[in-house]
Amino acid sequence: MSKYYFTSESVTEGHPDKLCDTISDCILDEYLKQDTSARVAVETFASGNRITIAGQITAKGEVDIEKLVREKIKEIGYDNEHIDMDYKTCKIDINITKQSPDIALGVDVGGAGDQGIMFGFACDETPEYMPYAISMAHKLSKRLTEVRRNKEINYLRPDGKTQVTVEYENDRPKRIETILVSTQHNEEISQETLKKDIIAKVIKPVIPENMIDKDTKIYINPTGKFVIGGPLGDTGLTGRKIIVDTYGGYARHGGGAFSGKDASKVDRSAAYMLRHIAKNIVANGYAKKCEIQISYAIGMKKPLSIHVNTFGTGIISEEALITKIKEKFDLTPDGIIKYLELDKPIYSLTTNYGHFGKENLTWEKVVKF
Repeated sequence: MSKYYFTSESVTEGHPDKLCDTISDCILDEYLKQDTSARVAVETFASGNRITIAGQITAKGEVDIEKLVREKIKEIGYDNEHIDMDYKTCKIDINITKQSPDIALGVDVGGAGDQGIMFGFACDETPEYMPYAISMAHKLSKRLTEVRRNKEINYLRPDGKTQVTVEYENDRPKRIETILVSTQHNEEISQETLKKDIIAKVIKPVIPENMIDKDTKIYINPTGKFVIGGPLGDTGLTGRKIIVDTYGGYARHGGGAFSGKDASKVDRSAAYMLRHIAKNIVANGYAKKCEIQISYAIGMKKPLSIHVNTFGTGIISEEALITKIKEKFDLTPDGIIKYLELDKPIYSLTTNYGHFGKENLTWEKVVKF
């Protein structure tokens, strides 16, 4: 028997980086509501009680970006500049230009918006075909936000992180070795109360009983205190949680971030398409685990290369899978956008708790393959 441990982390919607991802994706969605061919590449930076937004947008219609930003900060729950951020008083700097005409030359004729490599992955460890550690970490983070929003734990603040270490035996999840939850909270709450509530109302409702045993370690706010949080405790930046957004480090990553980018940027759209293909290879029984890599050149329609790895679990050859992929799917940027309906304002649905493994997204559909 072979035994090893693997760890993945997740963050809540109030984490500074996710605050920035949320703002960038909401700006993208607002432009797509008015113009389905909008070109958007927006970065957000958060520090202290200030938000900076910069990037390139070429689109019909107008968006009141400052109003939108304040609404999103309020929705997340930041209303106190002394411990995190205040949507009412924060300063908002906006520096938006139009997309470079040099890039538009290639994109306007259906070419890729940039060069790059992208990966897609799926495995049969969970019902949603995601690795077990990232699946559990996301569910903990989402639950942490739920109990804050519904006041089940009424002293929590928006910032938070989770981490799960899984013990594998013969490449299958056997048990959970460690659970770590770090969550922002009001000053007056004792660590004893916090730990008790997080275990009872966050961990137990999420983690299957048969995956925890007497040796499982649980850590809640290991420093002993987490009052100062959000952009006051740490800066935030769009695209800095790319491993959280994908497979928790269990599969490789091409390096391109997602949030704030329209679908002409293959960093985003091709990664979604490859997840769809990898998931369907596993869901259709061709393999228990599948990773796909693809590469593009800026301005060119067809991918430069496709690589498939089933880690010895495939029932047909990887060459045969590549042939099937090429026969069934149009992997040009326009083909991907049309197939996955990526010209719609759906990106706010993707921002938090992973871009993969959610049933309501087009790239998560199981099709006959």
